[in-house]
Amino acid sequence: MPRRARLDAPGTLHHIIVRGIERRQIVDDDRDRRDFVSRMGTVAVESASSIYAWALMTNHAHILLRSGPSGLSQYMRRILSGYAISYNRRHQRHGHLFQNRYKSIICEEDIYFKELVRYIHLNPLRVGLVDSLAKLDKYRFCGHSVLMGRVNNDWQDRDYVLKWFGAKEGEAKRVYRQFVKKGIDRGRRPDLVGGGLIRSQGGWSAVKAMRRLGVREKSDERILGSGEFVEQLIEQSDQLRKEQFSVQQRLQRAASVVEKLCKKENVSISELKSGSRRQKVLMVRSQLAKDLVEQCGLSLTEAGRHLGVSASAIAKSLSRSAKHKSC
Repeated sequence: MPRRARLDAPGTLHHIIVRGIERRQIVDDDRDRRDFVSRMGTVAVESASSIYAWALMTNHAHILLRSGPSGLSQYMRRILSGYAISYNRRHQRHGHLFQNRYKSIICEEDIYFKELVRYIHLNPLRVGLVDSLAKLDKYRFCGHSVLMGRVNNDWQDRDYVLKWFGAKEGEAKRVYRQFVKKGIDRGRRPDLVGGGLIRSQGGWSAVKAMRRLGVREKSDERILGSGEFVEQLIEQSDQLRKEQFSVQQRLQRAASVVEKLCKKENVSISELKSGSRRQKVLMVRSQLAKDLVEQCGLSLTEAGRHLGVSASAIAKSLSRSAKHKSC
């Protein structure tokens, strides 16, 4: 069965799981760990993404984040591509470092936020990277130590997480740590590492009970949340896809306008985009700048890409056209 498209609306809460290819290591030592964490934080700031919880393991990583205006895909691409190049260069290796497709699960915040923070932050203790909660408190390759105030990462949204546990920092840290401690004996949480009806309802027994009662809940393997939340999210995603389709239609129309006028005026598209200052090319470029912006609805940047010039050049061309028209 083909994989379904990601749900990637800006501002969405995601649980990200990144794994090494064939379960191999993605970090060899603390230098690698510092590199990965530094990139994760730097790109978060630059993309206005909010990171709430994270844990870097030996062969995988967990991140709980809210995507910025550019969405999740661009954020993850920058981290993983940049780190993989750096890692391969340092360790003199070639080929893929990560599984081709990282896992991203959109999460219903009110129900799952605290549970996900706890689950992610307990990972180093669960797999034996540290052997006690006291050591986890100061383990610098996990966001728990930041919440406890033992490590400082300005890019991690510490305040937002602590506000879920108390109004004042001291009280919030105490309540949060107690909450984490209670989760140690709960072991692995398969209900928190994926979407779908079984996970969102807490297990197969709950699903069977629902079916006996005739209750039907919409589910999606990409989403961890209630049926109502799933329905709302898919509806939003469908609307975004429609908007994206309209963008593609606009760009296709623009390409057709460029091709038609170039053919009529006997100017090649390659010459048009070459920056040629030939008089006829300048005339065609000026006319197309006006048509692409006013008729096709392209931005100055989009129009510039079609014509091989900068956005400022398009703006100047439009200004000249307006002056000629007013004369």
